[in-house]
Amino acid sequence: MESSPGAVGPAQLVLTASIARRYYVDGRSKVEIADEFRLSRFKVARLLDQARSSGLVRIEISHPGAIDLDLSARLQEAFGLRRAIVVDTPEVDDPALRTQLGKAAADLLSEIVTAEDVLGLAWARAVTAMTEQLTALAPVPVVQLTGALTRPDVEANSVELVRHTARLSGGPAYLFYAPLVVPDAATARALRQQPEVAEAISHFDSVSKAVVGLGSWSAGQSTLYDAMDPKACAQLEKGGVVADISGVFVDADGVPVHSRVTDRVIAINAEQMAKIDEVIAIPYGLAKVGAVRAAVRSGLVNGIVTHAPLAKALLNETD
Repeated sequence: MESSPGAVGPAQLVLTASIARRYYVDGRSKVEIADEFRLSRFKVARLLDQARSSGLVRIEISHPGAIDLDLSARLQEAFGLRRAIVVDTPEVDDPALRTQLGKAAADLLSEIVTAEDVLGLAWARAVTAMTEQLTALAPVPVVQLTGALTRPDVEANSVELVRHTARLSGGPAYLFYAPLVVPDAATARALRQQPEVAEAISHFDSVSKAVVGLGSWSAGQSTLYDAMDPKACAQLEKGGVVADISGVFVDADGVPVHSRVTDRVIAINAEQMAKIDEVIAIPYGLAKVGAVRAAVRSGLVNGIVTHAPLAKALLNETD
């Protein structure tokens, strides 16, 4: 029986496998392998190429933890993000999802924050989960970026987040006691002039890394939406708002939306947020696809920690 023209004989197959093992498993150089098998360096290179193209050698990049490396890399590339961490959680409604994302975000923050940074924290449930998972942090100043949101279903507020994180890092805390939303612009102006509020705001321009909340502008998808009166929510929706980034409202194209309602919010504004080198959001839930896209388009958010279903939905829309 004759062999097909492209078939590889057993001797050649064993030789190729042996060379591939020396190179990929043992870490030997092509020159060393060529000397051992009495082949030219070019022959060794050709056999290694054949081993890859034929499937004899398959290279997989894997990680035993909960991070989906492939989805993370694809999301980062597709949206031009500075950071993208995708947690491999198949269930959108997994009760432990917020904790898992908080752990991934905490690990990321511990890795990227250095003693030269100034860390800004805005209130969000996911940011709360992150601070609860933090075990180590460089000794940095921690700045409160948003006023407190007082709700019956909210266990922690922005003051407690900043105080807890600063205590862990050992750096100074710049915090203030003021609500995130007040009834009118005059009250907001007066509160911003209070010494502790003005002191915290004066540090916004020095923040180099921040973690913020990201909500879709609809009931149940944004704690700020749920905290505001229906007339204000409708006014912002009429203005094209699809997402809020810790009190910064943006439309579908990522353009910040300013109105009389935004004057009532005591938080970092779009211009101040744009000056921060790295701004990380921790969105979850398929209802936030549009909000994530808007936040990334705005350029205000350049880092995402999320879960696999939302990452896949974002990539499918891009495709």
